[in-house]
Amino acid sequence: MISAEEQSRYTENGYVVVKQLFTADEVARYTDHFMRLRAAGSYPGDDAGIDSAATDPLKRYPRMIHMHRWDELSLHWMLDPRINEILIGLLGREPYAVQTMLYFKPPGARGQALHQDNYYLRVQPGTCMAAWLALDPCDEHNGCIKVLPGSHTWPILCTTKANTAESFTDVTVPLPEQMDVLPVVMEAGDVLFFNGSLVHGSYPNTTTDRFRRALIGHYIEGAAEKVAHWYRPVLQMDGTPLVLEQSADGARCGVWVEKDGTPMIDVQGYEVVDPAAHD
Repeated sequence: MISAEEQSRYTENGYVVVKQLFTADEVARYTDHFMRLRAAGSYPGDDAGIDSAATDPLKRYPRMIHMHRWDELSLHWMLDPRINEILIGLLGREPYAVQTMLYFKPPGARGQALHQDNYYLRVQPGTCMAAWLALDPCDEHNGCIKVLPGSHTWPILCTTKANTAESFTDVTVPLPEQMDVLPVVMEAGDVLFFNGSLVHGSYPNTTTDRFRRALIGHYIEGAAEKVAHWYRPVLQMDGTPLVLEQSADGARCGVWVEKDGTPMIDVQGYEVVDPAAHD
């Protein structure tokens, strides 16, 4: 299902959008299902709780995490053969599945600061992969993903504090001024696949009447031997549990330095990571 052109775009940029991988009926089913679940109450992973009277839209519609551990539809989606086939095409072998997430991103919600997923998952060896299904049309106005093409070849960067007035997470990665991120505009049913080292984030939802809901799966390379504790137990793509070692709590990371007037990354730092804070 992955074309040579799509494979080439992924290899060059670290991400690729597969158009209309899921049908309109499937998207409607997922959207209705998760909106009903969110309205019904709290679940494991709702650490911040729900406050229906809050002025912060994200407190009225907090994200869901690891739904596949208690919701059959989420598990079925995470292990979908279409996702598996594309990941095999991009990675060269079948991946392992480790996480599901649902972002509601209602009107007025903050975005997310730039980051790299493998900062949190700490896969060894290799990296993680994301499958990001758009449940709504998404653009810069309602908070689409933004990416830095080619950054998937970078090491994991040391983080700095993010502006929490604009981002619901409190860490980010710094970039040299001349580097610009690009929006990834998608239609409902499209799936964005991207590498765990790719620098990405999202815009705020500045609309008054449009959600930007997304169903997300995180996967790790099939040769991986370690992953952060938060992402265990690991599943094979047939649903069979797999025991992997736990990654260390800290990780080496890179900082920007200037050599002969050119910014470069020098891996010289060591940072303790809280994987439970993952995007």
